[in-house]
Amino acid sequence: MNGIVVINKPAGLSSARVVARVKRLLQARKVGHTGTLDPFARGVLVCCLDQATRLARFLLESPKTYDGVLTLGVETDTQDATGRVTAERHGTAVAEEDLYRVLQRYAGAYRQAPPTYSALKHEGVPLYTLARRGRPVQKPAREVFIHHLRLVAAELPRVRFEVRCSAGTYIRTLCADIGRDLGCGGHLSELTRLESGGFTLDGALTLEDLEDLARSGAWRHAVIPMARALPALAEISAGPPLLEKVRHGRALSLADVGLEGAPEDGQLLKLIDPRGELLALLQRTPGTSAIQYCCVFARPERR
Repeated sequence: MNGIVVINKPAGLSSARVVARVKRLLQARKVGHTGTLDPFARGVLVCCLDQATRLARFLLESPKTYDGVLTLGVETDTQDATGRVTAERHGTAVAEEDLYRVLQRYAGAYRQAPPTYSALKHEGVPLYTLARRGRPVQKPAREVFIHHLRLVAAELPRVRFEVRCSAGTYIRTLCADIGRDLGCGGHLSELTRLESGGFTLDGALTLEDLEDLARSGAWRHAVIPMARALPALAEISAGPPLLEKVRHGRALSLADVGLEGAPEDGQLLKLIDPRGELLALLQRTPGTSAIQYCCVFARPERR
């Protein structure tokens, strides 16, 4: 049961409800996800089961790729299609060269003010709760990173785009900012997450798929082993001396991991045991030859 299930979240369900359904279908002890999708959005929701929930924080930090639709000329209080309209202008008069120019402006780092309707908290209360009470709180802008922002199609007032961005980027705020810069306003009207943590929509299961597998007893086919999580990380095969050290929590050095090239400061490494299962996540201590433990996983129980 320790592993990852990639779900194609449907529109209309919250991420929390999807997680609860995965937990019930697979009878897992713990399930967590690696980045919330708003209820109206769809696409890749990576669910971590049991021991794999300890991987969630590493997957959460990875960039994510989205397909979205920006509707120009209409602003809403939530910055998406679920909100109340706050302003309307002509969204069909934007010149194509202006659209390209503004999109290019957002490539790279930019400071983004989180939306007042979000799950971020102020004095322990979610911002969306305060906003619904008529007391919106604007959190300070923070730096996010846009790896690429590509125009897919423009049938004004609808603009379809693809964006790859850092964790913590609000796509609806990006749309509102683009609309503001174009002078007509805009909001996010559709959103599909295409990729997260190296897992893509092509390999995602619908909840109906997962239900069928659980009913037939073939649910193991849906669970991706922890060793295949974080696919971009370098892998180390643990021989007997290294296994012994890790099992007893002894100090490790670069010489113990035996990589051909020394990992960079702070680089994460996957330690794979002789059964091909993830034993630990390791990291080089900056400025030293020491290797520190990030996570060590107990031997999984068999079901």
